[in-house]
Amino acid sequence: MPGTRNSGLLALGGIAVAALLAVIGHVEVNDDLNPWALTVSDFAVSDRGGVIDAAMVVLAVATAVLLPALRRAHRSPGRTAEVLLAAWVGGLLLAAVVPTNEPGSPMDTAAYVHRYASVVAFLALPVAGWLLATRLPVGARAVRWLVLASLALAAAMVWSAYAGDRLLIGLIERLLILAEVAVLAVVAGTLLRRRADRAAAGPGGTREAGRNAHRASVVGAAGAVTPARGA
Repeated sequence: MPGTRNSGLLALGGIAVAALLAVIGHVEVNDDLNPWALTVSDFAVSDRGGVIDAAMVVLAVATAVLLPALRRAHRSPGRTAEVLLAAWVGGLLLAAVVPTNEPGSPMDTAAYVHRYASVVAFLALPVAGWLLATRLPVGARAVRWLVLASLALAAAMVWSAYAGDRLLIGLIERLLILAEVAVLAVVAGTLLRRRADRAAAGPGGTREAGRNAHRASVVGAAGAVTPARGA
């Protein structure tokens, strides 16, 4: 369906724009900020309302575009997967709107809201991806591997945040974000692949189906006549 393919293109375009904005947000920040030791949220709060916040909103919208398209293309993705994808979207939007604290300052209520909105988003997407993989006609294996990588990186981030004294927390978080965004990109790509497969089948596929149906009718007719001959 053209609408499904357009949704896939729109989602992939949104993911690409979000990635570009995130890179710009890292390039234009204060040189004193260390991307290996500080999280993306630490960078975003230094440029409140800037391109990193915009990247989070764009990524949330790109995900929201996928939901109706997945229903059309692969039947319903499942109620649980839909709820988890909605939690990812809501977590991103809330984290974009509610800032964390400045690096080195004590956490306030807004910072805690931001933290737990991010946690919900980071955990919801890989679980949703795992559930979606069972319904994807292509790319299921890639989605599962990316989900496993996401969960491993999420565990590493929890370790770094607590027992690891924030060792390389910025690097771990960015790898986690990369893995989770890749899950979305693969899922969006299946919408284009499904359309391409249909186009490849085209008239030839239809003719082949017609020939198979004709053969079946001939065989069926022969089977029906054979008892008469025996009689």
